[in-house]
Formats: sequence, structure tokens, C-alpha cells
Amino acid sequence: MGVTAFFPAIAEIFLAGVSIVLVLAAAFGGEDGKASGLMRKLAVASLIITGILVASYGNTPSLAFGHLFMTSPFMVYMKLLVLFGATIILLMSRGHVAADNINRPEFPLLILLSVLGMMVLISSNDLMVLYMGIELQSLPLYVIAAMRRDSVRSSEAGLKYFLLGALSSGLLLYGASLIYGFTGSTNYGEIASSLSQDVLNGGVSSGAVIGIVFLISGMAFKISAAPFHMWTPDVYEGSPTIVTAFFAVVPKLAAMSLFLRVTYGMLGSASDSWQQVVVAIAMASMIIGALGAIMQTDLKRLMAYSSIAHMGYALVGMASAQAEGISAVMIYMAIYIVSSIGIFALILTLSREGTAVTKINDLAGYSRTHPLYAACMLIFLFSMAGIPPLGGFFGKWFVFSAAVNAGLVPLAVFGVLSSVIGAFYYIRIIKVMYVDDVADALDQPDRRTNGMIILSMAVITALMVFVLSSLREGIMGTLPYIAFIAG
Repeated sequence: MGVTAFFPAIAEIFLAGVSIVLVLAAAFGGEDGKASGLMRKLAVASLIITGILVASYGNTPSLAFGHLFMTSPFMVYMKLLVLFGATIILLMSRGHVAADNINRPEFPLLILLSVLGMMVLISSNDLMVLYMGIELQSLPLYVIAAMRRDSVRSSEAGLKYFLLGALSSGLLLYGASLIYGFTGSTNYGEIASSLSQDVLNGGVSSGAVIGIVFLISGMAFKISAAPFHMWTPDVYEGSPTIVTAFFAVVPKLAAMSLFLRVTYGMLGSASDSWQQVVVAIAMASMIIGALGAIMQTDLKRLMAYSSIAHMGYALVGMASAQAEGISAVMIYMAIYIVSSIGIFALILTLSREGTAVTKINDLAGYSRTHPLYAACMLIFLFSMAGIPPLGGFFGKWFVFSAAVNAGLVPLAVFGVLSSVIGAFYYIRIIKVMYVDDVADALDQPDRRTNGMIILSMAVITALMVFVLSSLREGIMGTLPYIAFIAG
């Protein structure tokens, strides 16, 4: 076996090696702010180099490690989104980790290790590698959720995340064991072949169907889809804000990539066995997310319920069980992360007399004291709500169109109605900013986050509006459906 046999995993190998070296460096580098800042810069540089390596994979699907690991254009796209999101969050963390009392070298290191797990997760081609990737992604997240050791809420967030994460891992493992028992393999390609044969012979066995349901339930937890969403509001609220921003963006991308790989790839021939489950989860996520957010008074909890609803919208495209649904979900997730990054960049700027604030009422009169930031927030919120001609509108258009073309008209109509309900809580924030009188003015924000806000706003208002259609028909259309299935 030559060195070229490991090329499909060269980015992951590089990131793993760098992480080990940085762990050793951090152990001897102290815990002061300078060491943390240096570690953050090295982590950002590592992610950028990893992105360059990922981009070098090319357009040809390839396998490594005895068909356990796979790369394809779809995986390159999703890995680049994950690396982009993680890099932006690390850049945004400068100045905010100290305020949250998490200015330690472990923070960027844990982000690196979690990103490594996400990349392994995306490229997994075997149920065992899938589980290894999920655990490598999740364990660092449990730690950074509870990293603010002087906060009871942060400790509570980490504990809840850990306990419910262990439950979801149990569901996923039980489902994987049933699938292995009824198909005789843990390899995606071999499972797909076995299920295809079962479909030709009269249908998938009931045991395999139960395994599929448990597997999907475990994955639904990772994207905080209802009814497996119960951890999300408390973890979002209790974690440091920069950690919440990371949770809202990067892990969801990796988990959604896995969801697509498993349903469209491994279970593609047995779509009748999972399509109705995904439809039910999508509907529950959309309505619970929309109704739950209405009553929230904290911005971070509101964003938690918002993320639940948005995962429901993404699942609408997945439920179509057609190749069109793949590109729709990929576009939707790209728009979602840009909007989320922009909103959290603004939330990170909110403070009064040096103390961070996250209540919606704290934004009263925000348009008069911070007109530019209020305008940016308005654009991001309108995009999240799906107001044309902003990017969020196109994202919802594509996922609903995929559902309609697959004959799931009631699901698309339900999505549109829940989107209308969801628009209420976004507009309520805009009303507070532009109509309510100023109570206590907020501090002038640190300009270091301006670049992230401007970048996010530019993407939402320009790139997504003018080139999204060509992306869908051009770049997205070139993603081969066959790349999802190894064999």
C-alpha cells in the first residue's frame, strides 16, 4: 500500500497531526492570554491549510482504508463549509473568550478536535467510522459547553448536553446494530446492496426498518430536530455566547451531511422505510421551533428554537428522496450558516457597562443608538424569516420546491405556514429595535467583529440573490448522485 492510498484522507491526517502537536505545545505553554492567542492563531492557520488540502481532492470519488473512508464532491463541499464556519468562529472569538472567562489554550484545541471528528463523520463509509466520528465530534463539545467553570448555567449546559448526547449515541448504536444484524455488514455500500436486494424480493425486513428508525433518531438529536431537541435551548443559553455560535453553525453542518449520506446513500434504495420518518421529524421541528421561539425573551434561547425550525426546513428538502433534494439542502445550509454567523456576531457586540446582555428588550431603540448594526440585524433576521429577495427566501424556495416535485405538497404547505408563524418572532425583534424607546443605551461595540458582520451581510444581500440560481443549476447540478454510494 503506497502513500497515495491515503490521499483521500490527507486533510484529516494533517489536522490530526497538528492537533496532537498543539496539545503538546499547550501543555508546556502555560494558560495565560498570550498562549491562548497564539494557539488560536495556529488553529486558524491549521484550518485554512486543511481547507486547501480538502479542495485538492478533485471531483472524482475515491476510497481509503479498505472502503471505510470516502471522499467525493459532496463531501468536499460540506467539509469546506465546516472549515469555513469553524475558522470564522475562531476569528470572532478574539476578545470574547476573555469576557466569558474561557481564554485558555484548550478552547481552540477542542474546536480543532471537534472539527476533525466532523470531517471523519462526513467521509465515513462504514457504521463503525460513523460512530467514531460522532464521538470525536461530540466529546470536545461537551467540554466547551461547560468551560465557564464559574457559571452554574454553563456547568448545567455541559451536563445536559453530555447526558442527552449519551442517550442519542445509544439510540444510534442500537439502530446500527440492528442494521448490521439484518444486512450482515457495516459498510454503507454493502448495506445499500443488501437493502436493494430486499426491496426486489418484496420489501425491507421489519428488523432493518426498526434499525433505520433508531439510526435516524440518533442523527436527529445531533441536528437538534424535534422531538430530540430538548437539550438545545438550555445548552444555547447556558454556554458562553461564542460557544453557542459554534454550536449553532458547525456541528449542524456535519450532522446534516451525515443525514444526507445515510438516507440518500446507504438507505437510498429503501426510501419508503425512512421517508415518512423524516417527514414527521421535519413537521415537528418546524412547528415546535416556530411556536417555541414566540415566547422567548432571551436572544440565545430564541436562536435555539430558530435553529430547530431551520433544521426542519432543511429536512423538507431531504424528505423528497430525490437528487434535487440534495442540492436544495446543501444550498439551504450554506445560507443558514452565513445568516447565523452574522446574527451571533451582532449578539457578541451587545453589552452594557462592560457586561454582556442577551435579552430581546435590551435592543430597545437599537436603531437610534446603533443604526448601522440595527440595519445589519434587520437584514439577517429578514433572511432567516425567508423574506425576498434575501438569501433565506431562496433557500426555502429550493427545499419547498424539492418537496413539491416529489409529490409532498402537504409538507411544503405546512412548511410555508410554519415559516409565516416563524416570521413573527423575527419581526418582533425588529419592532423592538426600531419602534420601542431607548431605555439604557448599549455600549459602542468592539470594531473587531465588524468584518464578520459585513462579510455575512454582503453574502446574504448580494451573492445569494444574484448567483444562487446559477449555483443550483450549475455547480450543484454537477454533484453526481452516484458519489453518495460507495461500492
